[in-house]
Amino acid sequence: MPKRHLGQNFLFDPSILRRIVEVANITNDDTVVEIGPGLGTLTKILAEIAKKVIAIELDYELYERLKQELKGFKNIELIHDDALKYPYEALEPFKVVANIPYYITTPIIFRLLDALKNMKSMTLTIQKEVAQRIAAKPDTKEYGVLSIMVQYYGKPELKFVIPKGAFRPVPKVDSAVIRIEILDKPAVTVDDEKLFFRVVKTSFAQRRKTLANSLKSISNDIKEILIDAGIDPRRRAETLSIEEFARLSDLIKNIVKN
Repeated sequence: MPKRHLGQNFLFDPSILRRIVEVANITNDDTVVEIGPGLGTLTKILAEIAKKVIAIELDYELYERLKQELKGFKNIELIHDDALKYPYEALEPFKVVANIPYYITTPIIFRLLDALKNMKSMTLTIQKEVAQRIAAKPDTKEYGVLSIMVQYYGKPELKFVIPKGAFRPVPKVDSAVIRIEILDKPAVTVDDEKLFFRVVKTSFAQRRKTLANSLKSISNDIKEILIDAGIDPRRRAETLSIEEFARLSDLIKNIVKN
């Protein structure tokens, strides 16, 4: 019986599951981390192709069930653990495939981004609206902090939408499969990564305000800094590209330092 407090919605359609594996670009050389294997349906499909599957399940009852369900597979390592606390940094190069409970989508993504060293890609089944935000481009209503945080480290591509009726129990919204290929180096070079993300988050904190107003807390001279960066102070955060945010944060750092 699915547990609502754990956000469990199971996907059974084998054609959709195989399509997920296909867009994840799994090969027989890959180690795959599956977060939330649930009933093990996708886990088995992954194990047919991948060199190794590490399946992390938080629900103890499901974990016990999976031990029996998956015992015939020699290349599956089943782990009872919280995916938010798992030490991904200790793994060999790996790809992530996950049907993430809606309520922990953003924390899981940020946790995985903290473990970038050996991660090659993430293929995630998540709420459609969140997938659209991750893949969003500037000058759209979906574009925001999450878009830039992910696109700084990776190249996201929304692959396909899964209607809510494909899950049991049926959730209230549709899902989408998004693949994020991790870049060899960040999308932009910045002098101070911490300051870069601070500028981004502050800019979007009151997204209806102009940058000259929203960034006052960063510097009293923000209007002049924006002009020096080639950015009209009357623009709003959602109009700036990641390259423009990088240029702005570097200029702020240099001025503050001097």
